[in-house]
Amino acid sequence: MPPFPRRTALALLAGLPLCAAGCTGSPPPVRRLTIGTGSADGVYFALGQVLARTWADQLGIRSEVRTTAGSVANIELLRSGGADVVFSQVDAAAEPTPDSPLRALARMHDDYMHVVVRRNPEITNLSELRGMRVSMGAERSGVQMIARRLLAEAPIDPDRDLQTERLSIDESVREMAEGRLDAFFWSGGLPTAGVRRLAEETPIQLLDLGHVLAALRRRYRVYDQGTIPASTYRLGNPVTTLVVRNLLLVRADMPDDLAEALTRGLFTALDGLARANKAAATIGVRAAIGTAPLPLHPGAERYYRDAKKQ
Repeated sequence: MPPFPRRTALALLAGLPLCAAGCTGSPPPVRRLTIGTGSADGVYFALGQVLARTWADQLGIRSEVRTTAGSVANIELLRSGGADVVFSQVDAAAEPTPDSPLRALARMHDDYMHVVVRRNPEITNLSELRGMRVSMGAERSGVQMIARRLLAEAPIDPDRDLQTERLSIDESVREMAEGRLDAFFWSGGLPTAGVRRLAEETPIQLLDLGHVLAALRRRYRVYDQGTIPASTYRLGNPVTTLVVRNLLLVRADMPDDLAEALTRGLFTALDGLARANKAAATIGVRAAIGTAPLPLHPGAERYYRDAKKQ
C-alpha cells in the first residue's frame, strides 16, 4: 500500500492533540498501514503485531503485519510504497547520500549474530565451516549481508567453499532439526524463539566471532561487539558476537503528525513489546534517538522534544 498522501493525512490528523506520552487523544479516522517485519519466527514479526494492535486501539489505524525476508526486502518495500513502516538493521538502511527518502521513528532493540552449528568440539571458528551445508539467510535479508561480510574476514568464499543455502530462520531451524543442514547464520534479538526451540531439541553450539570482529568493525563502523550469555539457549559457554542496531523506519514524506502519533504509540506499547520478546526491554526514549546515520523523522523529533519536557 502506498504511503498516505500528505495533504489528506494532515487533514485527518490535524485534530490529534500533542499531549503527554501516555495520552491517546481523539484518534484519527480509520486508515490502513502496512508494516514490514521478517519471518514469522523472528523478533520483528512479534513486535510488529504489538505495534499494530496498539496503533489500532489508540489511533484507529488498522495495520497489515507483513512477513518478509528481512531488512533488505523491507527497505525495498518502503522505497516502493509497498510498506509504510518497516523494521531494518541499520547497516541495510544506511546510505551515503544526504537525500535518502528514509527516516527513523526510533532505535529499537539490538540484533545479535548467531552462527548456529551442530555440536562438534572440532568446529570452533568460521574457517572450519568449509565444505559444510550452510544457510546464509534468506535472499534480500540483512542476515545474508552480515554473513558475507563475516565470511570475507575468515576468509571464506561462500559460493566456492560452502554448500550454500538461502533459508529463512524458520526454514533453517527445520532443516537443521531434520539433519539436512550443518550450520546457519541468523541475526536476531535475544532470545530468538526458533533458535531456543532448536537448542532444546537438537545438540547445537554457537560459534564465537571474536577472532574476526576487530577487522570487520574497522571496515564497517555500524557494528558493535557483544556477548550472547550461555543461559540464553542453555549452552555451555557465552560467545562473543557481532551486534547491530535495529531501527523503525518510514519514508521522509510521511506527514509529521502521523509520524509523531506512531512514535507516541510505540512508547505507550513498551510493556507489550517486552512481553512479546525480551529483546524489546532495552527500548527506551533516551536510547531511541540513536539512529545515526539515518536521521529522525521530524514528527519523531517533535515527540522526543515533547517527552523530554515531561
